[in-house]
Amino acid sequence: MANYKNRICDMLLKRKLQGVGAVLLEGPKWCGKTTTCEQLAKSVLYMGDPVSQQRNLLIANVNINELLDGETPRLIDEWQIVPKFWDAIRFRVDHSEGFGHFLLTGSVVPPDTGEISHTGTGRIVRLKMRPMSLWESQESSGSVSLEALMNGEAIDIAKCPARSLSEIAYLVCRGGWPVAVGQQGDMALERAQEYYEATVETDMSKVDNVPRDPGRVMRLMRSFSRLQATQAKLLAIKHDMIEHDVSGLDEDTVKSYIDALKKLFVIEDAPAWCPCLRSKAVVRTSDTRYFTDPSVAVAALGIGPGDLLRDIRSFGNFFETLAVRDLRCYADAMGGHVSHYRDANGLECDAIVHLRDGRFGLVEVKLGGDPLINEGAATLNSLANSVDTEKMKKPSFKMVLTAVGDFAYTRPEDGIVVCPISALKN
Repeated sequence: MANYKNRICDMLLKRKLQGVGAVLLEGPKWCGKTTTCEQLAKSVLYMGDPVSQQRNLLIANVNINELLDGETPRLIDEWQIVPKFWDAIRFRVDHSEGFGHFLLTGSVVPPDTGEISHTGTGRIVRLKMRPMSLWESQESSGSVSLEALMNGEAIDIAKCPARSLSEIAYLVCRGGWPVAVGQQGDMALERAQEYYEATVETDMSKVDNVPRDPGRVMRLMRSFSRLQATQAKLLAIKHDMIEHDVSGLDEDTVKSYIDALKKLFVIEDAPAWCPCLRSKAVVRTSDTRYFTDPSVAVAALGIGPGDLLRDIRSFGNFFETLAVRDLRCYADAMGGHVSHYRDANGLECDAIVHLRDGRFGLVEVKLGGDPLINEGAATLNSLANSVDTEKMKKPSFKMVLTAVGDFAYTRPEDGIVVCPISALKN
């Protein structure tokens, strides 16, 4: 099992428990939610335990408050099995002194059954957990801090582990699943395949109790994999599925399947960034398609590290998904978000990390090598020069985030940071 001492969510969870009555930690299966909460909980109720599940369901129907009794913080694991927990915990928090009474975990957004009547605002706070970033899995040196860059700190030269393209390809295919991080070779790669198969065969029909065709789920996930890191619309995904032997498919069906994947936290699109610009360029508002972890996309296509190395263009898209995963983890530590920019003139930036106070940084994701780095730098400079700094702040930093490289450095000609992903941390 992977070492959890660097999990960003540990810090965020502790902080939130100090100021609210309950915290819901949600995210994809296998990302470590239960383990993280167990480290803080004083008592635990495992709703997914088959030995006690039926008994607990009966108690919940008679008097759910009995299941809430226990030393606090009390963890209710997989709370969504009984949605009425939400209102019961909200009520208990309202009538309790202090903070940090309950921890809830969930791998699925519960269906709207009418059992939840209150939003929980002010009582229950949501916190999203993702698969491990390279810093959390101890595969990044952390010599470059995203927070330091956001604070305007300069970088001269920072050494980092020199990772080859084949090593990065392996990390893309293995993913950030804690159980896989603690394993080696093909055994670690099998975990993502198992996650994908469980999603196709069972999870997609359990998420909201709507039967779904596993074959159609499989083809959707393959299409989504081929179109990841793009702003593909539903029609494009539908056409890709039809091209691969699916007939009688409409956009509403595609949307319902995608919504189910979102409820399972399997996919997480990046919203469009709409800054104030000097130019009159029309900003595209379509989301960019991403899996929560690149390993799921790889598993859906049935490929491995060697296949990525033989198709560098596709490898770049898979690496972008890994980079966005890590940037999201690091932005979470600052209360920030990651979005994407594209305008009608074709200017596009892979990731914008922005904070609530208006600070932001621009990131272009490249595999590496001077031609690609220069290409990314040109994009960053063009976008930075387009920002209307009379109406918003100028970028705190501009970065080309690469797959390979021996060290991070700042280009003297334009101040752009070139940083291998194996050097980055929150």
